[in-house]
Amino acid sequence: MQKEKLRTVRKMKGFTQQQMAEVIPTDVSNYSRKESGGVSITQTEWQKLAKFLDVPVDEIYEEEEATIIIENPVFNDSPGANVGNSGFSANNMGHISNELSIEIIKTMQEYIALLKEEINRLKK
Repeated sequence: MQKEKLRTVRKMKGFTQQQMAEVIPTDVSNYSRKESGGVSITQTEWQKLAKFLDVPVDEIYEEEEATIIIENPVFNDSPGANVGNSGFSANNMGHISNELSIEIIKTMQEYIALLKEEINRLKK
């Protein structure tokens, strides 16, 4: 999730991303990813940025977007592997509900859209 409040205040105060990067300290490309929501901003960094911008933290702070991390499960589909009451072995992840599947797909679509925006921004 883009940090619109942070970006707006930074621009209103006339600071560049380079100047902001020096405050936390990091390189400008990493700061850019923080401002665009690709990389998390720590509480300490929020405090440093607010102090530098001379504003209360809550004037620039925005919650981090919840991220679903899905590891690639390895399913054992060899004959006799699916045993037990549930139909799944201990080595299997089991059944993912339709609702969860839909939420995962929506999250991935949103992430793809963000990546496309970032690609377009970087091309400019």
